[in-house]
Amino acid sequence: MSDEQAAVPEGFSALEGGLGYSDSLLPFYRRVDGDEVSFGLVVLEQHANLMGICHGGCLMTLADIAAATSINQRLPKRTGLPTINLGFDFLSPGRFGHWLQTRTHLVEVKRRFGFCAGVIEDGDKPVLRYSGTFYLPDHEGMWKDGPGDAALRRLAGE
Repeated sequence: MSDEQAAVPEGFSALEGGLGYSDSLLPFYRRVDGDEVSFGLVVLEQHANLMGICHGGCLMTLADIAAATSINQRLPKRTGLPTINLGFDFLSPGRFGHWLQTRTHLVEVKRRFGFCAGVIEDGDKPVLRYSGTFYLPDHEGMWKDGPGDAALRRLAGE
């Protein structure tokens, strides 16, 4: 593994802890541009598997966060979005020390479901392709005014 480490691109800000399981990605970063949101991380030791590349579980967690947050950006009010289905295609390794970034291709919001598709890239090289379906609850749920509610607002950049 190289000692060189990619720089975090301009416009991305570090997310702080307190995001539940998402803290396993720390340090990771977010950029919000209108309705578009991107997440990224530099593959460090805590993100890597024994082969020295980004662990599949890390990539899948990053994709899940990016997809749900991208849908949430299109809603009038932030809410917890339970994942109904999330599919992945692993296309190439996320290399140690490299910057990996999510890019959303498609977001559709229907009455009770949100749909999202995107990719995690290493520069212009696709690492993981993802698509998912998320439930849009018709109730306040367990997150109202709790720690999850605050975490959702922080993920969205509010």
